[in-house]
Amino acid sequence: MTEDVKGASVSQRLAAWISGVTVADVPGNVRDQVVATAVDTVGLSLSARHEGYAVACRDSWDADGPCTVLGHERRLDAGGAAFVNGVAAHGEDFDNTFEGCPVHSGAVIVPAILALAERDGLSGAQVMASMAVGIEIICRLGLVAQKGVHAGGFHPTSVLGTMAAAGACGHAMGLNVAQLTHAFGIAGSASSGIIEYLADGSSTKRFHAGWAAQAGLRAAMLARAGFDGPRTVFEGTHGLYKSFAPSLKADFAPIVDALGSRWVAADLAFKPYACGTMTQPFIDAALALRAQGVAPEDIASITCEVGEGTVHRLWAPLALKQAPPTAYGAKFSTPYCIAVALVDGDAGLAQFTEDRIADPRILALAAKVTYVVDPANEYPRNYTGHVRATLNDGRVVETRQPCLRGGAQQPLSQSEILAKYRANTRFAAVPDAVSEALLQALLGLGGLADFAVLRGATMR
Repeated sequence: MTEDVKGASVSQRLAAWISGVTVADVPGNVRDQVVATAVDTVGLSLSARHEGYAVACRDSWDADGPCTVLGHERRLDAGGAAFVNGVAAHGEDFDNTFEGCPVHSGAVIVPAILALAERDGLSGAQVMASMAVGIEIICRLGLVAQKGVHAGGFHPTSVLGTMAAAGACGHAMGLNVAQLTHAFGIAGSASSGIIEYLADGSSTKRFHAGWAAQAGLRAAMLARAGFDGPRTVFEGTHGLYKSFAPSLKADFAPIVDALGSRWVAADLAFKPYACGTMTQPFIDAALALRAQGVAPEDIASITCEVGEGTVHRLWAPLALKQAPPTAYGAKFSTPYCIAVALVDGDAGLAQFTEDRIADPRILALAAKVTYVVDPANEYPRNYTGHVRATLNDGRVVETRQPCLRGGAQQPLSQSEILAKYRANTRFAAVPDAVSEALLQALLGLGGLADFAVLRGATMR
């Protein structure tokens, strides 16, 4: 489908829905996901407060303002706070994702709407509704994209996140249908984000979520001021999907079908490990092998069955992935993730440091990990993991993880998400009193009168 019988474009239909959404329209299970997303995202923004990339982003912004940069003393304008907090939230690739297309909704939507909440004095109910709108949009856009945006050489969180942030910020700012339509049209020209960081493990992927957050906010502000954009930004001949996913024969129905009655935002996934989405089931498979008593020194070789669409990001070139050049690059190396899980028994923030990626024991094991493409692999509909280890004594031990732990089929509990938040804030030496005050406020998100509590997270 491209347009309905009345001639409304995809963006016009989205805009018509957005303009009428109130917090009362958001189902309880989606509200729960919004709260979990806010908790997860804020904890991750705080966890990166001392990291060089977050400090660089803060120092690069030249406009001070009323909005909190989580974990920092300096306050910025709304665009700056959305940018820096978004970069920090996505920086360790530990933020939430979505099965079907690995888009990271939290690191885009939460920083953008929290910045507007402080600038414009929004209530918790308004924030809850706007975050729900943005998360719903990015997930629906991902259902259309599937692996097409990645195949085109772009990062879906950056490309689709800009569009979703425009819709979420437009909702928070009270834009009308025409203005929201223009905001989407403008956002299409602000979307970008190439994935060449895969070549050397450099930091540009970290930049994408924050840039999308502030770009979507800017698109909404431009539309409110009277700037216009194409109404066929999604489905047009030169539209978003033709530009960023040219191999895709797009069906736009998942964007607009059953809006308001079926919420795909109810199916978010929260990561147990601080690395790329598709590596997570392989870590669980490796940990299952470890639980059987297999030690790294027992292993002669490991072969993993993988989905073809994951190879260029997580497995190739194999020699590079077996010895990633940076700690950030290690997050997108399945051989490293398997090896560190087998050696350390975990894959949290502490497993992706410059010291750990240089550990001879881990590197020796990663060098033994290879892959074969499984034509029957369900990716991107389902993320699975497989490890087949041939031991030095000739035995073969095989483990499988059937789904993404933390996803719809095996969700993390609230206690696990809260434990993750607390561990992440402690990692960055956030005072417990500050961490807990923020946590309790976020758990009561929908009932907050204002967001003055964020100012407590302003620190050296």
